[in-house]
Amino acid sequence: MWRSCLRLWDEGRRLLNRPRGGLIASVGPGPNPRLQARAYAPLTGGFEINLDHRKLKTPQAKLFTVPSEALAIAVATEWDSQQDTIKFYTMHLTTLCNTSLDNPTQRNKDQLIRAAVKFLDTDTICYRVEEPETLVELQKNEWDPVIEWAEKRYGVEIGSSTSIMGPSIPARTQEVLISHLASYNMWALQGIEFVVTQLKSMVLTLGLIDLRLTVEQAVLLSRLEEEYQIQKWGNIEWAHDYELQELRARTAAGALFVHLCSESTTVKHKLLRE
Repeated sequence: MWRSCLRLWDEGRRLLNRPRGGLIASVGPGPNPRLQARAYAPLTGGFEINLDHRKLKTPQAKLFTVPSEALAIAVATEWDSQQDTIKFYTMHLTTLCNTSLDNPTQRNKDQLIRAAVKFLDTDTICYRVEEPETLVELQKNEWDPVIEWAEKRYGVEIGSSTSIMGPSIPARTQEVLISHLASYNMWALQGIEFVVTQLKSMVLTLGLIDLRLTVEQAVLLSRLEEEYQIQKWGNIEWAHDYELQELRARTAAGALFVHLCSESTTVKHKLLRE
């Protein structure tokens, strides 16, 4: 994940430091677009994005500002990748920023945390089948190590169940995870809930954010039963691959968003000055 961030950072610098035709995305505080493309100083409240010399706004007409320089570059790169038609449904980082800025559901930090932790009650990898035996064994071999890692990592009990009601998650487990998520800021929590929603799993999300799992691993684990059925019975041509790639893209964007929103730009600038 960190190597991917560095590659994106380098690409962002190339994007911002060369003129291009068509849509131009830049990051910076000044009024001069060419100076903007080379400026790396934070604004009051964050970094802004400029498109064709215009300040980007949210759906609620708020100034589009993000908390870290790396995230600003990532969003600018996302806009720059658009062609003649802007496909907003492919711009997951921009969407997450808009949600964080506008907060259309008007949820506070505690509500965001509890919405994410609530997925434990229906966590994908905690629900097990009783048959066929090959799928039972597959779930045990692939899912149990992730649950065991999470239990050891956070000092909690999670477990699994074949009951339609799912496993009984201890209250202490929820309390510990709520306390852990409280260490993240509001922006990162938006990303965490987004990933949990994609994977239908709090445990897989924790593994991904903690770099225990890659995006590819987390997605395949979240689709384990579906992939098993596809290998056994086949799949609809192109539809499966498209759905898989879309889920990977959303999950990767959400995980990247969490990490970029958790960076301390102020600390980095201070260390550079020293």
